Amino acid sequence: MPVWLREYSWRQTGSAVYLSLPLRGVRVTPANIFCADQYLKVSIPPFLFEAILYAPIDDTNSTAKIGNGIIFFTLYKKEVAMWDSLTLATANKEKLQYLRENAVLKAHEKAKEETKAKKVTKQEHKKYALEATMKLEEAERKRIEDLKEKERQKVTKELALWKKQQKDAEKQKRVQKEGELHQEVEQLKEEKKEKMNKTRIPNEGTSKTRLKPTKGCHGSCSMFSENLKEEQLPAPRSAATIKINFTSRVFPTALRESRIAEEEEWLRKQAEARRTVSADLSEVEDLKEEEKNPDWLKDKGNKMFATGNYLAAVNAYNLAVRLNNKLPLLYLNRAACHLKLRNLHKAIEDSSKALELLTPPVPHNEHARVKAYVRRGTAFCQLELYTEGLQDYEAALKIDPKNKTIENDAEKIRHLIQGTMQDS
Repeated sequence: MPVWLREYSWRQTGSAVYLSLPLRGVRVTPANIFCADQYLKVSIPPFLFEAILYAPIDDTNSTAKIGNGIIFFTLYKKEVAMWDSLTLATANKEKLQYLRENAVLKAHEKAKEETKAKKVTKQEHKKYALEATMKLEEAERKRIEDLKEKERQKVTKELALWKKQQKDAEKQKRVQKEGELHQEVEQLKEEKKEKMNKTRIPNEGTSKTRLKPTKGCHGSCSMFSENLKEEQLPAPRSAATIKINFTSRVFPTALRESRIAEEEEWLRKQAEARRTVSADLSEVEDLKEEEKNPDWLKDKGNKMFATGNYLAAVNAYNLAVRLNNKLPLLYLNRAACHLKLRNLHKAIEDSSKALELLTPPVPHNEHARVKAYVRRGTAFCQLELYTEGLQDYEAALKIDPKNKTIENDAEKIRHLIQGTMQDS
């Protein structure tokens, strides 16, 4: 049973009521107070204070101060008037119950409206924050674009200036070179003219004058021999560029050492293979370069198999097979995954394909062939095709006769076959 608090004091003015409620030794929180326009309740178990007020109040602006074991209420009246008492003493029990329930309903409606208003306000604040963020981002984007445009214009101007300087420098070098060449030509002409003047013989009196041979010369040696030799020298050769075109070769061997027919056949097959891969794998264009490598995909599938993710390993092997369907290890590893997933027919198909590719049988592929026979034999036995399974195990034993595990498994299969024959 609650303990009703009867001790309180109050006073009033025309517009407000001041209520003091002593609560010594009790801890009060705002959650213990409920106030409506004509209903006031303080519930602090086991204490309870309840009052149906004489007239309506403004519960929104009214306040309650908690401290020193006292709750001090300031209740503002909706209408300016003096109350005869704090509570409505003339009301009967039904009216008090109605006022109490009505106050609770109004409080609930008010709480709903406040919650709705807070939600709307929160949405508006969020919308405003989003718009502000978009404006800031737009301003930042525009600023960055302006900086890029300014930098682009600056670089363009610098590039144009550099090109102009290069053209001017080339033009200046060309003019200087032409001037030097012209000067050399003029100098050669002057030297040639001087030599011609020195070697020229006067026309007058040539028939009367008799040339005397120079001392120390014999036969045809004359005073003009040195000059004549200099005049007979050819002019210097002019500089030129010789372009040599070589035969385009895909192979590093020289054309005279190559086998053209075989090389062209190899190139044709490579081109057809590339066209086939490009046509069949158009969906892998978005993959990374390493993801288009069958060996990388095989290693990826092996890691997935080691962690027990057999479906992912099968997907990796599938893509690797589509990229290169001539690698027997891809089929062999995928057969192991199918055995784990109980896809027995697919395991048999992949093991058979691996055996087809592991030809011719050489010591290098013995280990892979043993695995292929064992996995296919295991799939046959799980399908209760023991005869076919025993044949594969015996084929594996022929390759590796010292393998005790395979020998024991083969012996178990023989026992199963004998038991089946006895039951039949």
